Amino acid sequence: MNSKEITSELKKHSKPKDREGMARFGINPKYALGVRIPVLRDLAKRIGKNHQLAAELWKTKIHEARILACMIDDPKIVAEKQLEEWVKEFNSWDLCDQCCMNLFDKMPLAWKKAIEWPKRKEEFIMRAGFALIACLAWHDKKAKDKDFLKFFPAIKKYSTDERNFVRKAVNWALRQIGKRNKNLNKKAIALAKEIQKIDSKTAKWIAGDAIRELSGKKF
Repeated sequence: MNSKEITSELKKHSKPKDREGMARFGINPKYALGVRIPVLRDLAKRIGKNHQLAAELWKTKIHEARILACMIDDPKIVAEKQLEEWVKEFNSWDLCDQCCMNLFDKMPLAWKKAIEWPKRKEEFIMRAGFALIACLAWHDKKAKDKDFLKFFPAIKKYSTDERNFVRKAVNWALRQIGKRNKNLNKKAIALAKEIQKIDSKTAKWIAGDAIRELSGKKF
């Protein structure tokens, strides 16, 4: 299948009602068709890994085509330049998170970007940084506890960011690290209690939510 055939296929699965409802969930519907994720996953399986096709799909700017692009791209050959180009064009939390969990966290550059991106000012680039931390905690089974402890300063520092897509990603990163194992669970709860003392409504929400979910978790 080429990009035009795939675009045509996506349009066949377009659901106007789903597209109209995207805005209610904080998703930018400007370039969206209203195609559900299971449809994209099925299509990705049929296509297989294809770096060139992924690049072509990304250029269409169609929301679902870009999500499909991150599903079929090859993490072994994606260059840092592409990562930076893609992350700058994120305009929805779901596109950001899908790229992080389907492609970015499988790349050798993942740990580097998880350190760099939270320090950036752009809302969706910051979100990508913390989403990447969460995805690494979720998927990278070989990583050691100390690898995740180095993210704690950024989690604490940016826990006061009031932008919705940033604060939710900071919260996600903290919770996902705390779910990894017993040791990190204790350390994540301890960090959450530190954050809870900060004079910030956002920080207190992030901390309180993490403590509720992580407390009493069995391993």
